[in-house]
Amino acid sequence: MRIRRAGGVLAVTLALAACSASADRPKSASAKAPPQPYSRDPYPSTYRAYPGVPTLLRNVTVFDGEGGRIENGQVLFADGKVVAIGQTVDAPAGATVIDGQGKFVTPGVVDIHSHLGDYPSPGVQAHSDGNEATAPVTAEVWAEHSVWPQDPGFSRALANGGVTTLQILPGSANLMGGRSVVLKNVYARTMQGMKFPGAPYGLKMACGENPKRVYGGKGRIPSTRMGNVAVDRQTWAKASAYKRKWDKYEKDGGDMPDRDIAMDTLRGVLSGEILIQNHCYRADEMAIVLDMAAEFGYKVTAFHHAVEAYKIADLLKARGTCAAVWADWYGFKMESYDGIGENLAILEKTGACGMIHSDDANGIQRLNQEVAKVLSSARHSGVQISDEAAWKWLSLGPATALGIADRTGSLKPGKMADVVLWNGNPFSVYTRPEKVWVDGALLYDANDPKRRPVSDFELGQPGSGDVK
Repeated sequence: MRIRRAGGVLAVTLALAACSASADRPKSASAKAPPQPYSRDPYPSTYRAYPGVPTLLRNVTVFDGEGGRIENGQVLFADGKVVAIGQTVDAPAGATVIDGQGKFVTPGVVDIHSHLGDYPSPGVQAHSDGNEATAPVTAEVWAEHSVWPQDPGFSRALANGGVTTLQILPGSANLMGGRSVVLKNVYARTMQGMKFPGAPYGLKMACGENPKRVYGGKGRIPSTRMGNVAVDRQTWAKASAYKRKWDKYEKDGGDMPDRDIAMDTLRGVLSGEILIQNHCYRADEMAIVLDMAAEFGYKVTAFHHAVEAYKIADLLKARGTCAAVWADWYGFKMESYDGIGENLAILEKTGACGMIHSDDANGIQRLNQEVAKVLSSARHSGVQISDEAAWKWLSLGPATALGIADRTGSLKPGKMADVVLWNGNPFSVYTRPEKVWVDGALLYDANDPKRRPVSDFELGQPGSGDVK
């Protein structure tokens, strides 16, 4: 009996000791490790606004960018932000006051479709970095990794066109060409020094002739429009599965799924973090893409070029999808054949989201004149749109489609002081920017040669001090 009791006591003692030791040991390797999400922003903006001074523009005609017009108006900005706008604005002591009698003030132009930096000047093969035309889906490439921040085109866009913000996109050879990046139009040592803080990424997609021509010529899918849609759908199906794995991992932990940089981008689209910017011309193809987006649960933020957008303005309005268009650049290939000069005006009258865009290193210098052409076509057709309403196509519209309208795109207190003083009506071919401010800093002054931005690439070259 004693031996059994002793044995029982010993067994209990050993069991308690074992439990105590187990509690002190680290958790077994089979327990779920905490999730380690990947960085959504591994190349963050390092942009810092240039210093400015409190400035009051007075006796000017103001287009506020939201459809408003103020005659004999005043605009005050300080500390990089718009402070006040109206017919009577009190300037703080020491503010720079500029009398703009006979001149116009607008928000800075926002170009939603540019390839500056990726196809910079000089336009030589060594600088051709916009199309990774090696596979129909290259969602893994990012346009920002090709941006050359010394492209002379940036200063031309600022000085000649009043462009203060622009989106740089990959080209349209591929169905999914890669990520876009939004830049402030200032020179910097690096792309990150130009990067618009907090702007969402975009995914450049393309439909129609370009992908089927590039890959059909190589004997590969897609070689037809149905091949375009098939590859897109297969890719979105894979992306949906990838998203489910990563969503579960980031919620519950466990074994980390394998990373796929291309799928990271598509997961971002499906999560609403990355905006679709879709090259597309024909109305029927845009309608198919809208249904494909509904099938896989993403949104098309904007169709670019959209020559036939006027045919489906009601569909675009219903889906909340914008159209970024040219004034009259159409007819140069079959899918662009059925364009009309009133395209943008019809979108406006229908209540759809529309805007002008360039897609061109020269066109970006005269987007105000492109809008003037749209207004002329519209008015000749009996479609009346005011000048001040049309300015939305140059600033607030594209800012909205880029997800930055809360910070720029109109002259509203609290927004970035991206401001242009034009030497006349900006819809006249004789008008040019006289002064351009970015975040309240005067970066261009037509009357001051020292206020004309010149890239490092141009310094020391003949005529480098002239902006032409």
